[in-house]
Amino acid sequence: MEKQTVTIYDVAREASVSMATVSRVVNGNPNVKPSTRKRVLDVIDKLDYRPNAVARGLASKRTTTVGVIIPDVANVYFASLARGIDDVATMYKYNIILANSDGGAEKGIQVFNTLLAKQVDGIIFMGNNITPELRSQFDRSKTPVVIAGSVDADNAIESVHVDFKAAFAEITTNLISRGNKRIALVTGAADQPINKDYRLPGYKQALAANGIEFDPELVFETTNSYEAGEKLWPALAAAHVTAAIVGDDELAAGVLNGARDAGVLVPDEFELVTGQDTKLTQIVRPRMSSLTQPLYDIGAVSMRLLTKMMNDEEVEDKTVLLPFGYVKRDTTK
Repeated sequence: MEKQTVTIYDVAREASVSMATVSRVVNGNPNVKPSTRKRVLDVIDKLDYRPNAVARGLASKRTTTVGVIIPDVANVYFASLARGIDDVATMYKYNIILANSDGGAEKGIQVFNTLLAKQVDGIIFMGNNITPELRSQFDRSKTPVVIAGSVDADNAIESVHVDFKAAFAEITTNLISRGNKRIALVTGAADQPINKDYRLPGYKQALAANGIEFDPELVFETTNSYEAGEKLWPALAAAHVTAAIVGDDELAAGVLNGARDAGVLVPDEFELVTGQDTKLTQIVRPRMSSLTQPLYDIGAVSMRLLTKMMNDEEVEDKTVLLPFGYVKRDTTK
């Protein structure tokens, strides 16, 4: 026999109160007498009542639900951001719907529209692949969107991240200061703004400031995966690089193991700096030196920014830059 859904009307009838009183209790409104509150809560427990968020959303035209688009749920970087998002969402009583885009442009548009169909109040987009088509979808929607951990080159969409150009200039300079002149830059797709407009210019800036001519043959474009990093090592070796800066930690772990499998001494013969400082940097051996980003804070600030937009509060800056740093571990001298 199918179990019948318990409604707010059932709770109100059983507790001998109005539906408005039940609603006030459920929503934590203090304007309910303690004795009445206890009676309603006892009935809620007895009937195993669960408020219908969809029905409440239809009544208020808000669902208190936020969509989070993540390119790869298995990637530690995005998982770290998601933790900060979830904690702040819970603080502000928002529920999260997590959607995986697989990093693809077409899938990204699909999941964006799926979330809109679920009447989410706002969306946090993680990932570097903001195509013109996806940007058009963002523009057409009246639903607030915040980019977490990546950039909008047009500065038209609210975003939270570190200054990637300054950061990559700093870690490149750090490697140059130890005598490296053939430094590889290894990133994901070269046409993504985070790579072509921030990481690459920062790398070039440091080379120019130290009198080193930019060599496009030392810029390597691949996918952000461990396997891609392993496969890339022969090409790096053939380019006679003495150091590499890698944008993604999983990719960097692959490069590191590819070098070690080839018998290369790290850091004596080859230095490596990665770009995210996830827990992977300390799991591998040798532990990886890294650009540091406040990953949890990026997620948390992104969610707080979205709450302001959803509540029509004033947002002073479209781009929020959080501090970055550098931590030396065992892959640099």
